[in-house]
Amino acid sequence: MKKTHTFFLLLVSMVGFSQKEKDSIQPTPLDEVIISIKLPTNLAFLPNQVKAITEKQIDFQNFQSTAEMLSNSGSLFVQKSQQGGGSPVIRGFEASRVLLLVDGIRMNNLIFRAGHLQNVITVDESFLENVGVFYGPTSTLFGSDALGGTVAMTTKKAKFLDEAKNPFTGKINTRYSTVNEEKSVAFQLNYATTNFASLTALSYNDFGDLKMGKRKNHNGDFFGERPFYVATINGVDQLIANDDKYVQKNSGFKQYNLMQKLTYKTSSGFEHGLNFQFSTSTDIPRYDRLTETSSSTGLTHAEWYYGPQQRVLGVYSIAKNKAFLGSDLKVNAAFQNAKESRHNRRFGNYTLQNREENVNMYSVAADLKRKFTKGELFYGFESYFETLKSTAYSNNINTGVENTISTRYPNGDNSMLRNDLYVSYNERISAKTFWNAGARIGYTALKSTIADDQFFPLPFSSISQGNFTYSGTLGIVRSTSNNFTLKANLATGFRVPNIDDLAKIFESVQGTIIVPNEDVKPEKSVTADVGFVIQSTSQKTKFETTYFYTRMYDALVTDEFFYNGQSVIVYDGTPSNVFANQNKGKAFITGISSSFLVSLCSNVNFNASFNYNLGRVVEDGNQSPLDHISPYFGKIGLTYNSSKLNLDAYMLYNGKKDVKDYSNSGEDNLQYAPIGGMPAWETYNFKLGYAIFEDATLFAGVENILDTQYRVFASGINSPGRNFYGGLQYAF
Repeated sequence: MKKTHTFFLLLVSMVGFSQKEKDSIQPTPLDEVIISIKLPTNLAFLPNQVKAITEKQIDFQNFQSTAEMLSNSGSLFVQKSQQGGGSPVIRGFEASRVLLLVDGIRMNNLIFRAGHLQNVITVDESFLENVGVFYGPTSTLFGSDALGGTVAMTTKKAKFLDEAKNPFTGKINTRYSTVNEEKSVAFQLNYATTNFASLTALSYNDFGDLKMGKRKNHNGDFFGERPFYVATINGVDQLIANDDKYVQKNSGFKQYNLMQKLTYKTSSGFEHGLNFQFSTSTDIPRYDRLTETSSSTGLTHAEWYYGPQQRVLGVYSIAKNKAFLGSDLKVNAAFQNAKESRHNRRFGNYTLQNREENVNMYSVAADLKRKFTKGELFYGFESYFETLKSTAYSNNINTGVENTISTRYPNGDNSMLRNDLYVSYNERISAKTFWNAGARIGYTALKSTIADDQFFPLPFSSISQGNFTYSGTLGIVRSTSNNFTLKANLATGFRVPNIDDLAKIFESVQGTIIVPNEDVKPEKSVTADVGFVIQSTSQKTKFETTYFYTRMYDALVTDEFFYNGQSVIVYDGTPSNVFANQNKGKAFITGISSSFLVSLCSNVNFNASFNYNLGRVVEDGNQSPLDHISPYFGKIGLTYNSSKLNLDAYMLYNGKKDVKDYSNSGEDNLQYAPIGGMPAWETYNFKLGYAIFEDATLFAGVENILDTQYRVFASGINSPGRNFYGGLQYAF
């Protein structure tokens, strides 16, 4: 890896700055920038807050999944309803309000819900080259859903011979963890010639039942232990005493991942690429639902699980420098398929309900970049067409008798079409000042039909919407000296309602039903960021703080609703309070994010981060808590790095989420928290990487050293207890 300063000056030389200007620049010490045709050449030029997680960091931290890698970064919050999950939260925005990208392709689809998601785990962390976390609205660059931010995951590329050095290169990773008896292996093989490259990557993960901590959290009491679970023996549900109440019985699963990339360069300067990704899993138990109690049977559910979560991505790309009006061009044509299903039945009820969703996404995008003497222009278009087939049936687990039941989404034809144009320009207007401006316009059309409403009569048989969308951004970076930099950014964002927002019938918790509301409109936001960076002349010390204020308009909030004049209806045999997604007028989120880095000596660094958010819904002059707002959180650590040995000792911490700050929407999952709200917690962790010899590295560590029993806000499963892990990486 090149030294940051050398790399930075190389990038500067590419955009034609004078030597005097080059000498005046004080680069942000990122280990590695994220190269994308939609972004400035170096992230130090961006006026908005960005976090880069590099391949080297991902390999060393050696976490079990991409969700764990993100949550342990100290840069964003991750909610979990089950072990096989992980829903990133950025600045109080989650799920469909945070955009997930894989190699520049949207993962968000027409059924991404506003609650909690687990899709991020379908991207294996061992396949990643880097991850960019963009804070605040990034709709101008990336489109709808990027209200709170964007998680841009870039997978490893196939390397040509000039990069790989040898025709055949590769890597094998293994890992074992005690906290869930995890057994993981990943294999990568790169074949390289001068103009052809192939990368094959495979991984397998076996996660057993997760063990929680046994030591009481000093900020609270014991909570979330698993004294009983349900087993079906000879066709009869039985409540079984757990041999170890600290083992979260029925939380394990397995996952399989495959990636194949092919790249070919022609003599005329074109580069063709094929990118195929596949991920699937075994059934994933919905652990939070399995722990819900009943006064009559002990536990409410005998079974509640997600079926295999399958993601297929196929991309054909073609790229050429100076292909159009002096602009570099890249065109992607992609197909995605996402399958998910929900399966549940109550204790003593032997009819299993099965609801299955099959989503197809077709997309075409053209991204262009034009360099000028002191600036860069980015522009292009995107088109996405998505379809959904929603089906449902029940089957008796003893007799096998099947029946039709209500679907989660409309059971007719469901589709969504997005067409966007965007432009962004970045320029250095003086030796110490950069500015950025951008805009996006688009049109989104949604159509949904209800073929059969026998289970839940609706006052309409179809839903169709057409929404004109727009967003913009304007920012500036000003270095007042070699030691002080000011950043300011103003950006708007939008999120177009999807099928999940408009047409879903959903039991959030027992006794609460969410019904369709065809009158919802797009959410919009305006965010102002103001920040500064202070770093020493030697670049050994850096302090960065960003304050933001977001104002949401037409914010979609799940709240009490009247359905056909009734506030309570019977659903699935249970009287349920009626809720619906509604544009509740206005809401605001404000907060601060700070980081501190100091080089204590040539090999030792101290780092710390702190994040705080506050969100409120504003209605008729009154304020109420907005959902998904995490308590304050961060990370404090000490690292040692040498050519053979890397050490990392760090503390992760979270503040308390008091019961008065929980939203009444149900999305904060108060029912899965102790009385009074979720207590504060902290964990202490230690990791090492040691180069046994040139091509082999041993990774080992212990997480949650004190074996603290705790649960993350809004989660439905306790976090891992003390975990010893070890693994070996061999490169060839």
